[in-house]
Amino acid sequence: MVSLNGQDSAAALALAGGAGACDTGGPGDDAKADATIVVCTFPMPPGSVFDWHTHADHQLAWAASGVLTVRTEESAWVLPPTRALWIPAGVRHETLSEGTTTMQSGYVKPDSCPISWTDCTPIAAGPLLAELIGYLNEDNLDPDKRVHAETLLVDLLEPVPTASFDVRLPVDDRAREVADALARDPADNRTLAEWGREVGASSRTLSRGFLAGTGISFGRWRALVRLRAATVSLASGEPVARVASRVGYESTSAFVSAFRRETGVTPAAYFRSSSDQSDAVTS
Repeated sequence: MVSLNGQDSAAALALAGGAGACDTGGPGDDAKADATIVVCTFPMPPGSVFDWHTHADHQLAWAASGVLTVRTEESAWVLPPTRALWIPAGVRHETLSEGTTTMQSGYVKPDSCPISWTDCTPIAAGPLLAELIGYLNEDNLDPDKRVHAETLLVDLLEPVPTASFDVRLPVDDRAREVADALARDPADNRTLAEWGREVGASSRTLSRGFLAGTGISFGRWRALVRLRAATVSLASGEPVARVASRVGYESTSAFVSAFRRETGVTPAAYFRSSSDQSDAVTS
C-alpha cells in the first residue's frame, strides 16, 4: 500500500483541516474560504491509502473514476462512480484505492448545512451530482452561482443502498495464508481440503479459522473477495463476461447471480447512473 497520510500535499492538508484546507493560495482562494462546500481532487494510484483520520467538516467522498473503499470502525463501503459516501464530521475513517482512482471530495461546513445524518450514508451519484462537484471545484466561481450550486448539490443527496464487498482477514496464520493468496488471485478455485494440503491444516481447521476471524464462512468470504476485485474492473468499463472469468466464475450468469445476491441489482444496473437505479432494482 502507498500511504498518502502525512504527505506535504493538498491531499494531506485536506485530511488535516477539511473544508478549505486543500486551497494553496490560488486565484479562487478567498471565494473558497467563504464557501459552504469546498471540493478537492486527489489522484490515487493503485494501493493508495489515506490512513485513519477524522475531519472537522462533513465529507462527501466520491470516485470520479475508479473505485474507492471507505472503512470506519464499524463498516466498510466499496464505491464505484455511481455511489458517493456522506461521512459526518468527526467520524474516524480510512480511504483506499485498489486500482487507479481519482477521488473528488466535498468538505461541507456543519454549521452551514441542513443535513444532520449522524451515520455514514451512501449517496446516489448521478450525472448532475458529478457535474456539480466538478463545477464547485472551479476557481473564480461567481459567489452567487456558487451558493446556488451548493444548495442544489445538497438537495440532490439521496441515500441509496450500497453493498459492502470489504472483508476482514482471518487471524489464524494458516487461514491468513489462504486469504492472502486468494486476495492476490481471486480466481483460484482450490477447495479448503486442497488449501489445507498447501498450508498444513485440515479443512475443518481452516473453516473454523475463517469463521472465527472474519465472521463469515470461507465460501462467502471468497465470493466477496471476487466481487470486490470485479468492481475495480467493471468501473473501468471492462465487459462483464471478461471480468467474471478473471475473478473465477465459470459463466457470466453465475457471476451476475452472485453480484445480484449481494447488491440486489445486476452489475450493469449497479454502475448505471442514479436516475436509472430505482428501475434497475425492480427489473
